[in-house]
Amino acid sequence: MKKFLLLLILGIGSTFVAAAQKYALVDMEYILKNYPQYEMANEQLNQLSQRWQREVEAKNAAAETLYKNYQSELVFMTDEQKKAKELEIVAAEKAATDLKYKYFGPEGELYNKRQNLMEPIQNEIYNAIKKIAEEKGYQTVFDRASSANIIYASPRIDISNEVLNRLGYSK
Repeated sequence: MKKFLLLLILGIGSTFVAAAQKYALVDMEYILKNYPQYEMANEQLNQLSQRWQREVEAKNAAAETLYKNYQSELVFMTDEQKKAKELEIVAAEKAATDLKYKYFGPEGELYNKRQNLMEPIQNEIYNAIKKIAEEKGYQTVFDRASSANIIYASPRIDISNEVLNRLGYSK
Protein backbone atom coordinates (compact mmCIF):
# COMPACT_ATOMS: atom_id res chain seq x y z
CA MET A 1 0.00 0.00 0.00
CA LYS A 2 2.83 2.38 0.86
CA LYS A 3 4.51 1.64 -2.49
CA PHE A 4 1.28 2.31 -4.35
CA LEU A 5 0.77 5.60 -2.50
CA LEU A 6 4.40 6.60 -3.16
CA LEU A 7 4.04 5.81 -6.89
CA LEU A 8 0.81 7.78 -7.05
CA ILE A 9 2.42 10.82 -5.43
CA LEU A 10 5.44 10.60 -7.77
CA GLY A 11 3.15 10.30 -10.80
CA ILE A 12 1.11 13.33 -9.81
CA GLY A 13 4.25 15.32 -8.96
CA SER A 14 5.87 14.58 -12.32
CA THR A 15 2.69 15.71 -14.09
CA PHE A 16 2.90 19.10 -12.38
CA VAL A 17 6.60 19.42 -13.23
CA ALA A 18 5.92 18.65 -16.91
CA ALA A 19 3.04 21.10 -17.00
CA ALA A 20 5.19 23.82 -15.46
CA GLN A 21 7.71 23.84 -18.31
CA LYS A 22 7.44 26.82 -20.62
CA TYR A 23 7.95 26.54 -24.36
CA ALA A 24 8.29 29.09 -27.10
CA LEU A 25 8.53 29.09 -30.88
CA VAL A 26 10.54 31.12 -33.33
CA ASP A 27 10.25 31.18 -37.10
CA MET A 28 13.82 31.45 -38.35
CA GLU A 29 12.72 31.98 -41.96
CA TYR A 30 10.63 34.96 -40.88
CA ILE A 31 13.45 36.35 -38.71
CA LEU A 32 16.06 35.98 -41.44
CA LYS A 33 13.73 37.47 -44.07
CA ASN A 34 13.30 40.55 -41.89
CA TYR A 35 16.94 40.83 -40.85
CA PRO A 36 18.78 43.22 -43.23
CA GLN A 37 22.29 41.88 -42.50
CA TYR A 38 21.17 38.43 -43.63
CA GLU A 39 19.75 39.81 -46.87
CA MET A 40 22.97 41.77 -47.54
CA ALA A 41 25.15 38.73 -46.82
CA ASN A 42 22.97 36.57 -49.05
CA GLU A 43 23.19 39.11 -51.88
CA GLN A 44 26.96 39.30 -51.49
CA LEU A 45 27.19 35.49 -51.66
CA ASN A 46 24.98 35.39 -54.76
CA GLN A 47 27.11 37.97 -56.57
CA LEU A 48 30.30 36.15 -55.63
CA SER A 49 28.84 32.82 -56.71
CA GLN A 50 27.73 34.22 -60.06
CA ARG A 51 31.14 35.77 -60.70
CA TRP A 52 32.91 32.50 -59.89
CA GLN A 53 30.41 30.56 -62.00
CA ARG A 54 31.21 32.80 -64.98
CA GLU A 55 34.93 32.12 -64.47
CA VAL A 56 34.33 28.37 -64.42
CA GLU A 57 32.10 28.55 -67.49
CA ALA A 58 34.76 30.56 -69.34
CA LYS A 59 37.37 27.88 -68.56
CA ASN A 60 34.97 25.17 -69.72
CA ALA A 61 34.23 27.10 -72.92
CA ALA A 62 37.97 27.48 -73.59
CA ALA A 63 38.45 23.72 -73.18
CA GLU A 64 35.47 23.07 -75.45
CA THR A 65 36.92 25.42 -78.10
CA LEU A 66 40.26 23.60 -77.91
CA TYR A 67 38.46 20.30 -78.43
CA LYS A 68 36.45 21.57 -81.41
CA ASN A 69 39.58 23.00 -83.01
CA TYR A 70 41.31 19.69 -82.41
CA GLN A 71 38.51 17.79 -84.13
CA SER A 72 38.51 20.10 -87.14
CA GLU A 73 42.31 19.95 -87.54
CA LEU A 74 42.66 16.26 -86.68
CA VAL A 75 43.19 15.04 -90.25
CA PHE A 76 46.10 17.44 -90.81
CA MET A 77 48.01 16.57 -87.60
CA THR A 78 50.85 14.19 -87.02
CA ASP A 79 50.69 11.71 -84.14
CA GLU A 80 52.94 13.93 -82.03
CA GLN A 81 50.74 16.97 -82.68
CA LYS A 82 47.64 14.95 -81.80
CA LYS A 83 49.15 13.86 -78.48
CA ALA A 84 50.25 17.41 -77.68
CA LYS A 85 46.78 18.81 -78.47
CA GLU A 86 45.10 16.04 -76.45
CA LEU A 87 47.32 16.83 -73.46
CA GLU A 88 46.50 20.51 -73.84
CA ILE A 89 42.76 19.74 -73.92
CA VAL A 90 43.00 17.47 -70.87
CA ALA A 91 44.98 20.15 -69.00
CA ALA A 92 42.37 22.80 -69.87
CA GLU A 93 39.52 20.53 -68.72
CA LYS A 94 41.40 19.73 -65.49
CA ALA A 95 42.00 23.44 -64.87
CA ALA A 96 38.25 24.10 -65.23
CA THR A 97 37.40 21.22 -62.89
CA ASP A 98 39.99 22.34 -60.34
CA LEU A 99 38.69 25.90 -60.44
CA LYS A 100 35.13 24.68 -59.92
CA TYR A 101 36.23 22.56 -56.95
CA LYS A 102 38.26 25.46 -55.54
CA TYR A 103 35.23 27.74 -55.57
CA PHE A 104 32.29 25.38 -55.05
CA GLY A 105 33.80 22.28 -53.43
CA PRO A 106 32.85 21.02 -49.95
CA GLU A 107 35.44 23.26 -48.34
CA GLY A 108 35.77 25.70 -51.19
CA GLU A 109 35.86 29.45 -51.12
CA LEU A 110 32.06 29.82 -51.33
CA TYR A 111 31.60 27.55 -48.30
CA ASN A 112 34.24 29.48 -46.33
CA LYS A 113 32.77 32.85 -47.34
CA ARG A 114 29.29 31.67 -46.34
CA GLN A 115 30.64 30.58 -42.95
CA ASN A 116 32.39 33.93 -42.42
CA LEU A 117 29.31 35.95 -43.36
CA MET A 118 26.54 33.85 -41.80
CA GLU A 119 28.11 32.68 -38.54
CA PRO A 120 28.08 36.12 -36.87
CA ILE A 121 24.44 36.61 -37.92
CA GLN A 122 23.46 33.19 -36.58
CA ASN A 123 25.29 33.86 -33.32
CA GLU A 124 23.58 37.22 -32.91
CA ILE A 125 20.14 35.68 -33.45
CA TYR A 126 20.95 32.77 -31.14
CA ASN A 127 22.08 35.13 -28.39
CA ALA A 128 18.90 37.21 -28.73
CA ILE A 129 16.76 34.05 -28.48
CA LYS A 130 18.79 32.84 -25.50
CA LYS A 131 18.37 36.15 -23.64
CA ILE A 132 14.62 36.20 -24.21
CA ALA A 133 14.34 32.57 -23.10
CA GLU A 134 16.30 33.26 -19.92
CA GLU A 135 14.31 36.41 -19.12
CA LYS A 136 10.93 34.76 -19.65
CA GLY A 137 11.85 31.37 -18.20
CA TYR A 138 11.47 29.25 -21.35
CA GLN A 139 13.06 25.83 -21.00
CA THR A 140 12.82 25.10 -24.73
CA VAL A 141 12.54 27.20 -27.87
CA PHE A 142 11.55 25.38 -31.07
CA ASP A 143 12.10 26.57 -34.62
CA ARG A 144 8.76 26.46 -36.40
CA ALA A 145 10.42 26.69 -39.83
CA SER A 146 12.60 23.61 -39.47
CA SER A 147 10.32 21.38 -37.39
CA ALA A 148 7.95 19.32 -39.47
CA ASN A 149 6.56 17.77 -36.27
CA ILE A 150 4.74 20.92 -35.13
CA ILE A 151 1.21 20.60 -36.41
CA TYR A 152 -0.30 23.52 -34.52
CA ALA A 153 1.10 26.06 -32.10
CA SER A 154 -0.58 29.02 -30.54
CA PRO A 155 0.65 32.34 -31.94
CA ARG A 156 0.96 33.52 -28.34
CA ILE A 157 4.10 31.40 -27.85
CA ASP A 158 5.80 32.67 -31.03
CA ILE A 159 8.61 35.03 -29.99
CA SER A 160 9.91 35.80 -33.50
CA ASN A 161 8.92 39.48 -33.32
CA GLU A 162 10.50 39.79 -29.88
CA VAL A 163 13.74 38.42 -31.34
CA LEU A 164 13.60 41.00 -34.14
CA ASN A 165 12.93 43.73 -31.57
CA ARG A 166 15.91 42.56 -29.52
CA LEU A 167 18.05 42.75 -32.66
CA GLY A 168 16.82 46.30 -33.30
CA TYR A 169 14.29 45.61 -36.05
CA SER A 170 10.68 45.92 -35.01
CA LYS A 171 7.81 44.40 -36.97
